[in-house]
Formats: sequence, structure tokens, C-alpha cells
Amino acid sequence: MDSCDRKLIKTDSEIRLDEVSLISRIAEQDQSALSILYDRYAKVIYTIAYRILNSSEESEEIVLDVFTQVWRIAKNYNFRKGRVDTWLFMLTRSRALDRLRTYARFSKAITASEDALMVRSHTDSPEEDVLLQERRSYINTCLDELPSEQRLVLELAYFSGLSHSEIAAKTGISLGTVKTRVRLGLKKLREAIGEEWFSF
Repeated sequence: MDSCDRKLIKTDSEIRLDEVSLISRIAEQDQSALSILYDRYAKVIYTIAYRILNSSEESEEIVLDVFTQVWRIAKNYNFRKGRVDTWLFMLTRSRALDRLRTYARFSKAITASEDALMVRSHTDSPEEDVLLQERRSYINTCLDELPSEQRLVLELAYFSGLSHSEIAAKTGISLGTVKTRVRLGLKKLREAIGEEWFSF
């Protein structure tokens, strides 16, 4: 290998320094630096997200979420605490797991409220029955305040027990759109209902 070839091959250390430089440029709102980082890591981030979510559409959204987050918080990156790729992979894992938890918590909250109403409807505690009825009423009120397209997919998913694919087939809406509407609807419900309602 001659000296020209050696100049074309970057060492691992040089690559890491280059990526730290990219993050610094992104922190200064350099879109070209973000594009370079995206081209370098988008496929890997997609793969990590897919292993967690098992959904192409959701994984594609995670990729966009991660790079949007990088654009916002690049100034907080500290190269002394870890490599750029490790930081990106941690952001990806966190985003994907958060999405799973949001779906699981809402489903559990709805199921718990429904089960509690059925199991306790014949108890000797009128006060408890009233509280349970109020909880169900409040959830329904929050659902009613959602845009109709988001309310529809949530009701089909959590009250009718349909999968995302079944909702798409039933409504004629694309699978990706169904998942996006579920995600946006859950986000709005979480903001309206409050975190404590998701902590069963």
C-alpha cells in the first residue's frame, strides 16, 4: 500500500474525531452535517428500532425521531462520556422502548378500568363504584376530544381488540397511517389524562 492509499483510509480514531466534529457542526445548526450523519447511521438505527418494535413504519418514524432529537440536543453531547455511535444507539433504544411503553400503558389502563367496572359493579361500596364510573367517563370524554380519525383507530384497537393490520383492512386506511394515528392519539390522551392514569 503506497502513501496515497494510506491517506484515503481513515483510522478508527480519525472517524470518531470526524463524528464529534459533525455533532459540533449540528449544534451550530449545520444541516449538511446532519445529512452526513443521517447517511452514515440511518440504516443501523432503523435496524435497532425494528428489532424492538418489529414494525417497518414504526422503525422509520423512530429514525426520523432520533435525528430530530439530535438536531435539538446536539449541543448537549459530551464526547468524554461516549462515542457518537453509542450515543445515537442509546437515543434509538430509548425512543423505541418509550413507544412500546406508551402503547402498553394505555392498553393496560383501559383494560384495568373495564375489568374493574365489571368485577366491582356488584360490590358493597357505592363510593368506589362512583369513582370507577367517573374514571371510565373521563377516559371516554378525553377520547371524544380527539380528532375523529385518531379516536376511531384507538377505539378499534383498544375497545374492539383489533390489530393495526385488521384496522387497516377494516377501514381501508394504510397500515402506516393507522400506526401514525394511534401514536398521535395516544400522545394526546397521555397529555390529557395524565401520567398517573398510565401507572397501573
